[in-house]
Amino acid sequence: MEDRIIQALNQAYPIQFTTAEAVTNEMYRCSSQTGIYFVRATNYKSYQGQVEEARWLNYLHTQDVGVPQIIPSHTNALVEQVQLNSLKSVVVFQAAPGIHLPRSQWNGTVFRTLGQQIGKLHRVSRDYLKTQPTVQINHWYESEEYDFLRHIPASVKTIRAIADNVLNQVKELPKDESTYGLIHGDLWLENTLVDSDGKLTMIDFQDGEQHYYVYDLAVPIYSALEYSFAGGENIRDYERSITEALIEGYREESNLTTEMLMRLPLFLQLKEIFEYNCMHRYWDAANLSEEQVRIMNLYRYRLESRYG
Repeated sequence: MEDRIIQALNQAYPIQFTTAEAVTNEMYRCSSQTGIYFVRATNYKSYQGQVEEARWLNYLHTQDVGVPQIIPSHTNALVEQVQLNSLKSVVVFQAAPGIHLPRSQWNGTVFRTLGQQIGKLHRVSRDYLKTQPTVQINHWYESEEYDFLRHIPASVKTIRAIADNVLNQVKELPKDESTYGLIHGDLWLENTLVDSDGKLTMIDFQDGEQHYYVYDLAVPIYSALEYSFAGGENIRDYERSITEALIEGYREESNLTTEMLMRLPLFLQLKEIFEYNCMHRYWDAANLSEEQVRIMNLYRYRLESRYG
């Protein structure tokens, strides 16, 4: 497959690639004399859906938002259809500078920088939507991953009731250009790169969607508490410090009303139920590992204790 990738890319793009290494089933790390590139070859969404996503990202990059640059093909296309083992839609990204920070370095300084980039992302995206209405980038509630009652078993009655209540509360929130638009949807330490100067780049917009902007603030807070807290202080103090830093940075670039900020706990709850739902959607219930059982029981206990 790597040889096929190199041959197809060299035919379609003005770059002579020399190596290709699989990072995932859909992403390849490719090198050339001009540098390192990451190539996504997938049909995870329609071709037109990927074109809309690429146009959005390209616009963000031109407006100095911290996102990777997309390399156009010989025909100046941001998305090329390439025959590999099957017909794939291909996007070539120039490698962004920086590294995935170790969790011990996810502190207030980083969260303030992240907040600035999210604020700029939302502000620029609002301008983008005024001239480029989206059709193929779905609204959050159209995703099967938010179809909680379809995947959470009927036997888990308490959490199903909690999930239904949360969904109804979110859907009833006011929706206008100041509160709702294009978001990344999955910002956490694995989807950000930070260079030696502290410049931050957001990557992997595969979960980009139309959603309430505040959800892009809830996800990194939630994920930091799940994956990035390195100890050494009270975890509630850590949550308070990163939340304040994230919001402070965000407000330097974009408006955030007091009303929507007060809804942050609701969106943290939405994210937690989202994660629990994904366990039921993607894990094989008949063949759960001991670790999967432990995690699922922990989430169930936590949700039922907090909100039941």
